Order: sequence, then C-alpha cells, then structure tokens
Amino acid sequence: MRSHQQVVTEQFGSTAAAYLSSTVHAQGADLQELAAIAAAIPAARVLDLGCGGGHASFAVAPVVEKVIAYDLSPAMLDVVATAAAERGLANLAVRQGSADRLDFPDASFDLVCTRFSAHHWRNLPQALAEVFRVLKMGGRFIVIDTAAPADVLADTYVQSIELLRDTSHVRNISLRSWRKLLARAGFGVSSDKTWKLRLEFDSWVARMRTPQQNIVAIKALWQAAPEEVRQYFALDEAGSFSIDVAMLDACKL
Repeated sequence: MRSHQQVVTEQFGSTAAAYLSSTVHAQGADLQELAAIAAAIPAARVLDLGCGGGHASFAVAPVVEKVIAYDLSPAMLDVVATAAAERGLANLAVRQGSADRLDFPDASFDLVCTRFSAHHWRNLPQALAEVFRVLKMGGRFIVIDTAAPADVLADTYVQSIELLRDTSHVRNISLRSWRKLLARAGFGVSSDKTWKLRLEFDSWVARMRTPQQNIVAIKALWQAAPEEVRQYFALDEAGSFSIDVAMLDACKL
C-alpha cells in the first residue's frame, strides 16, 4: 500500500511539465499582488511552500534577495530549477520536503507563501506550526488556495470531484476555517478575499491524467447535481465550472 506522501509524489511527478505550462497556474492578478507584497520587504528571504510549477517563486524572485521553491515532488523541482535557470533567476533555489516538516532553522524567512498547494497537505495544523516557526517575528504568510464553499451541499460536491480527479487531494478549506486555523497557530490575519476561478473540464482532468473511469464518475456526479449546485459552480454542459479561491495575508505576531 502507498502512503499519502507517495501518492502526492507520484501524482505530481508524472504531471510536472503540465503544471509549468498551465495557464490556470501561470497567470492571475494574485501573482502580481504577491510580487508587490514581496517587493515591499527589504532584502526579503522567501519560502514558496508547495511550489508546484514554481509560478509564485518566479513572480517574487525578481524583487527579493532569495527565494526557496519547496515541494514534495523531486520531478516538479527539476522542472522549476530548469525554468529558473532559463529565466536567469540565480537567486532561486529548490529544496525537497514535506510542508509539515521544514528543514530550516527558526526565524529563517521574512515571507512564506503557498499557492494552490495546501489542499494536498495531510497535516495542515502541523504545517502551519512549521510556517510560524521558520518565519521571523513580524514576517508575512500569504495563503492562496482553492477554497471550500460555505454552503455544505456545494462543499460535498467539490470535495468529491476533487478527490476523483486527483487522489492526492485532502480537502479544500473554507475561508472561515482558514481564519480559525491561522489564529490557532498564532497568526494575525490582516486581510482576506475570495474570487472565482474558471476551470475548463478537459484541460483540468488532462493536467492530472485522471483515469477515464474517474472522469466518467465526475461527469455522473455533475449530471446528478441539483440546480442549486449547478448554479453555484456555474456548471456548463461540457462539465467546466468555477471554483472558489481564497487569499489570506497573515502575520507572525
């Protein structure tokens, strides 16, 4: 039997290049906002936690002293390192490891960010404790991730299709739950916001190489969804939909 860590490594090892080229991940006003936050911190040292295709690292690297792209998947890190070299980002380094066990000294970073990764973390409270530990006092923690709807019925559907699409999925967290978890870990949340991200069905499943039987199951769930759920996700006949994304700006108090 495989552990969850092995599932994550295998899932993203085989799809690393797809995440580098994915327009869903490579674009977004949130990347510009993240870069602006990093640029306002003098000589910032940054940790991009669960870096995936490296887009958050690429966004902040030109305006900071050092950024470490950190991920569980060695294959993903190889893609990021190659892309960073091609872009001339000499201040970007990669490091392999799990989000809930950071091999860095206390107070190592001015800014920690994570983008579209936390829904894969099996031990989120422990990961947040680690982020708190490696941040300097007054350091910033920026969370950007797909989020659970407040509506429980819509939440049931999104968790189900996410798991069928990608067995490394753990859980999308609601904005309200994020605020509670961050406060419990010792952070103060200065701002948060949500928006909708449109996901085109065919590219969404192709990016993760979702097995055909799981694609059939996702489509069956969507077809069986009540009208309230269809409206919430702006579901169309092709199965494309809009998912919630949350961004939180927290500080180590």
